[in-house]
Amino acid sequence: MDVFVYGTLTEPDRVAEVLDSFVFVGSATLTGFRLVEGRYPTLAPGGETAGRLLRTDSVDALDAYERVDDGLYRRVAVPLDAPDGHPPEAAVYVGDPDPLDADATWPSAGSGSGFAEQVDRHLTKEGVRVRLTPEDPV
Repeated sequence: MDVFVYGTLTEPDRVAEVLDSFVFVGSATLTGFRLVEGRYPTLAPGGETAGRLLRTDSVDALDAYERVDDGLYRRVAVPLDAPDGHPPEAAVYVGDPDPLDADATWPSAGSGSGFAEQVDRHLTKEGVRVRLTPEDPV
C-alpha cells in the first residue's frame, strides 16, 4: 500500500522503528489539506502539504503507531496522481485536532457530526488528491 506521510514519518530512522519493510517512493504533495502542529502534526482543510509517498505491506503497524483504534488518527483513501504502475489511491492519516491540541477548524457536516463525518465530507467535496512529485532531472 502507498501511504502519504508527513511529519515524523518522513524521517527514515523513525519509519524503521515502526516498520520492518518499507520504501520511500518519492516526494509527494497532498492537495486539499494543510499541515497544522499540535502534540503531533495533523492536517486541516485547505491548502497543500508536502510529504513523501511510503510503500509498505505493514499497514497494521502504521495503524498502531497512529493509534487508529484509539481514534487519535483516521486512515482515509485519497486518489493518487502518479505514473502507470502505481496504485490509484494512497492512504493518508488525518488526526483529530481535539486530542492533539492542534489549531484546526473543520466545517460541520451537520448537527451532531463527529470528526469522521467532517473528514469524509471534506474528502468528497474538495477534490483532495496526492500527487507524486516528479524528480528534477540532473
